[in-house]
Order: sequence, then C-alpha cells, then structure tokens
Amino acid sequence: MALSIDVVVTAFGRYDLTRSCLLHLQRQTVRHNVIVVINGSVEDEAGSVRRDFPACWVIELESNRGFAEATNLGVAAGEGEIVVLLNNDVDCDPAFLEEIVLPLEEDPTVGSSSSLLLRPGRILVDSMGLVADPTLACFPRHQGLAASDAASCQLAVTGPAGAGAAYRRTAWEQVGGLDEHLLAYMEDFDLALQLRAAGWGSQLAPAAVAVHIGSATFGSSPYRQRENGGFGRGYVLRRYGVMCRSRAARALLTEATVVVADALVNRDLAALKGRVAGWRAAKGLTKRALPPTYSVGIGIGFIESLRMRRRA
Repeated sequence: MALSIDVVVTAFGRYDLTRSCLLHLQRQTVRHNVIVVINGSVEDEAGSVRRDFPACWVIELESNRGFAEATNLGVAAGEGEIVVLLNNDVDCDPAFLEEIVLPLEEDPTVGSSSSLLLRPGRILVDSMGLVADPTLACFPRHQGLAASDAASCQLAVTGPAGAGAAYRRTAWEQVGGLDEHLLAYMEDFDLALQLRAAGWGSQLAPAAVAVHIGSATFGSSPYRQRENGGFGRGYVLRRYGVMCRSRAARALLTEATVVVADALVNRDLAALKGRVAGWRAAKGLTKRALPPTYSVGIGIGFIESLRMRRRA
C-alpha cells in the first residue's frame, strides 16, 4: 500500500543548489508534497522558490534557527505518513522517493530507511546510512569507497544520514524529531540512536540513489564545521552516558587523539572547543537509552575507528 510522502528541504543560502534539488524532485516517479524551509537568508530565497516552484509549500524564518529546529518546523507543517529529509545540496535520481519508501511500506516495524548518497561524479560513496562504533562515535557507512562495491558493505546500520533519509511519521513523533540542542551535525545520528532504542528497525534502500555535494553551506573544512562536529560529539558522549560505561577509557583515548590531531593539522582548538561546549549543553538532561547492540558496529576497533574518522 502506497504511503503519502512529505519531502522537507531545509535551505540556508545557495539558491542555485536549492533550485537544482527541487528540479530533481519534480522528476520523481511517485506523488509527494514538498515543504521548503528557508532558514534565514540575506537572499530572497523564499520569493525565488515561490516563483519557480509554486507547488512547494514555503516556510520562511527570519533568522537561522539551526538545522534541527527549522527541519522540525517543516515536518510539523506536513501530514504525510512518510517524511523524507533532503539537504538542499542533494540531487535525486527519478526513482529516489519510490525506492526509499519501499522498506517502510513493506514492514510496519521499520521506522527509517537509508539512501545511497554518492559524491559528485557518482564514482565514490558519500554515505549509505550511518553506523556507530562501540563508543557511539558516528560514521557514514562506506564513505569514500567505490559505489560499485556499496552492496558489499557489512557494517551494521544504525540509521540514515539526514542528507537523504526517510522516516515513518509515527516513529518521528514518538521520539520528538530532531534534538534542537544540536544546531548542525549529529542531529540525524542522535535521532537514529533514539529510534533504535525505541525499538524501530532501520533498513537500507540502495536503489534510492542521489548525488550529495556535501558541506555546501560551511565549505570543505572550516573552523565552524569542525566546531559544530565537536559539539555534537561532546553532547552525545554525555547524553548517552558513554563516559560512565565500560568503553569510557577507549572513548577518552579516541577523543584525545582526534583533538590533538585536529589541533596539529588545523592549528586551532575548534574540535576541543566544540566538544567542551557540547558536553556542557548536555548537563542536567535526562540520559538517553542505549540502542540495541545489533544496531551498533561492535566489531569496529580502535584503529579502524580512527581510520574511519580520517575518511570522514
């Protein structure tokens, strides 16, 4: 039975990317509604979307309220049984929506599904879902490897990468959507952990293919991007009580290694500053339940974890 679909695209600048994203959505093989959230901008993006794509529902925010809050507003504005999140720098193949909703249509216990996101050129994988290591560090599955080998990846699937993800609305609403403490990065991973802990399954949809430019708002590796990434990591460490569990020593060693390496390479303390801020932001908040072990890459060792971080 076909389920109704809302596609939520959150944009902050770069209307050229948003336009390309929406043009690709017009070519989809299944019916859907598109909600575009303009998350504050110096450009008249809302006017451009209304002019070029009158069928889209546009929500215009006066200032940048963070990806999580803006996206939650977009999801709340719709009624579709399936919610598909797309970054504005993602161009979908025509069958993308048809394929990404299939796992949710076929199995009512599945709460989310992951697409196959490729890097420009379509040779290398950007991600095919997310995986957590034993310290709840997040990694894009199969990132940087050949697209032709995507189906051979045996890593566990914790949940989808938010740049191209599908969620059952009932599952989304059960856990409250994206955590608005997280302004950018890790909010999709935190949602994946929550859904898994709540008992929802997550499946791959490898035939749902799209090209993801990646880091189109922040650039390839600026200070802010690394600081926000560090914030998310510090927040997850405290919110899930990782430092109070058996993997605390490994987590501490890993984070120290990453922070020192980042400081040496980039000559700043963005990674450390972000982690400290994220740790403080989680103070006093209720500890989250851990996801089941089958949804975590238990076999990812310390060295492999560092290698995956370097690829990411």
